[in-house]
Amino acid sequence: MAGFRGRTTSPVDMQVVPYPSLTVAIDFGDGLLVDEGSGRRFRGGIVTGLAPGSVRVGGRDIDCLQIRLSPSVAHAVLGATSELSGTVVGLEEVWGPDAGRILEQLHAAGSWDERFAIAEAALRRRHGLGRAVDPQVEFAWRQMRSSRGGVRVERLADEIGWSRKRLWSRFRSQVGLTPKRAAQLVRFDHAVHRLAAGHSAALVAAESGYVDQSHLHRDVVAFTGVTPTAVAVAPWLAVDDVAWADPDRIGTGGVALRR
Repeated sequence: MAGFRGRTTSPVDMQVVPYPSLTVAIDFGDGLLVDEGSGRRFRGGIVTGLAPGSVRVGGRDIDCLQIRLSPSVAHAVLGATSELSGTVVGLEEVWGPDAGRILEQLHAAGSWDERFAIAEAALRRRHGLGRAVDPQVEFAWRQMRSSRGGVRVERLADEIGWSRKRLWSRFRSQVGLTPKRAAQLVRFDHAVHRLAAGHSAALVAAESGYVDQSHLHRDVVAFTGVTPTAVAVAPWLAVDDVAWADPDRIGTGGVALRR
């Protein structure tokens, strides 16, 4: 979980860069999230599925709690995660009346620590009531993450003891993406953070498992709609080394953190 706060004289407008998690975002300011694919606009609490289309965030007074959930955790916490893939929905569409109660508590909280505690308690409660993914699906996801998307689906199926068809079906129904697409998303995430760190596209392609630089280019465009050069300077990625890198740090100067 990370808390973001910022004040600007001119409106902020930034593209959301896909990440290998489902995201719950709760805004306490004037933030507006726009799903350009559906044309829907959201304020308050939203849930972003894996690999969403073109999504943008804007506002002047940013005050937002962002929660990243691995697909295996999200399956229990959010339920029906396969239906959330590639979409953005309001939190109430997922949690029903419970969403309203949690949002009221979060708005009434007097500090970030209190907000984090309220959110964590809600997540733990819903996780305890939800359905866990198959251990085999969890194993496959962890292997994808540890290999940065470089593991082959056939090898995963052999290690698990399932047929490729069964792994494909169970993974898709519980995670929301096919194993191949999920691995591509993990590889993409590693690559774009390397680009944002200043590494050349040729080096990133060679070290991230892409056939060549053109392959990297196609993948980045497919996930973001922009080129590797453009995604390397995306404001959305600029805060990641502060917000998500150090689990023991509470940042200052616009970013508060707890994980």
